[in-house]
Amino acid sequence: MVKHWSLDLVIINGENSAAALASPRRSIRSFSTPGRTRSRSATTPGIRKRRWCFIERAPRLIRPLNFPRHTPGRGAALIDTKNGKRALVINAMGRVFMEPLNDPFNAVGKELDACPLREAADAIVVDFHGEATSEKQGMGFFCDGRVSLVVGTHTHVPTADHQVLSGGTAYMSDAGMTGDYDSIIGMQKEEPLHRFVTGIPSGRFEPAFGVATLSGVAVETDDAPGWRSKSHRCGRAAGWSRRCRGFGELACVTLPCFDATGLIVSIVEVAWPASTWNGDWRRWWRLTSPTTAV
Repeated sequence: MVKHWSLDLVIINGENSAAALASPRRSIRSFSTPGRTRSRSATTPGIRKRRWCFIERAPRLIRPLNFPRHTPGRGAALIDTKNGKRALVINAMGRVFMEPLNDPFNAVGKELDACPLREAADAIVVDFHGEATSEKQGMGFFCDGRVSLVVGTHTHVPTADHQVLSGGTAYMSDAGMTGDYDSIIGMQKEEPLHRFVTGIPSGRFEPAFGVATLSGVAVETDDAPGWRSKSHRCGRAAGWSRRCRGFGELACVTLPCFDATGLIVSIVEVAWPASTWNGDWRRWWRLTSPTTAV
């Protein structure tokens, strides 16, 4: 996918990639094949102490920015991309129907003030991990004109609202999951159904291992200030987004044909334990030649 799309930066939300108590180090290694992944974003509540050192030192592993002050790790990373650009990747977690963390809007705002788009970074991506669509939309409009992309994660279901907002920021409420969609958000159906029907747990949630779907969003940014889009009819400053496309196809990914020279960013959320594919993504899907946008 990196080769065919000519991607400059790939961001993976690896929240569920560590197979419960498996080592996050193993998960990161499975994503770090040269040419495939340039940064990773993982939300990691409930970490064991023996993993704190690794999370603190991994330069491309980030956790929610609005975690308490002394939580190990970092909530943002400035990444050097393949084409020599610099991209700021931020992860924040919502508070509606979620854990009572620090204010994500205040945390993201401070980070953007410290590293402005086009001055300190050529592109900025905000991965907003949240349950409520309204809160995700609020973050999108809060960041509009200040970042290249705001994309939601966590619900495992892709939304159909990918768009470029009036200020030039690409937005999608949820990128969806990479995993088996013949499941309940990536888990085998029996145990969740049993709990819904009876209210009583009968076992552990187990990952579903059927045919995979790769879901995510691809965004193309613009290097030239003043670029004008016929479809959106508004000026585009450098670092703003020209196109935002969601993608997702069962067992096969069709590839949009981007034609500009700006930074191209893709983000996917992994719903399967990385240990199940042993780092070989081709085991679960195949890539075709560029055809049409999904």
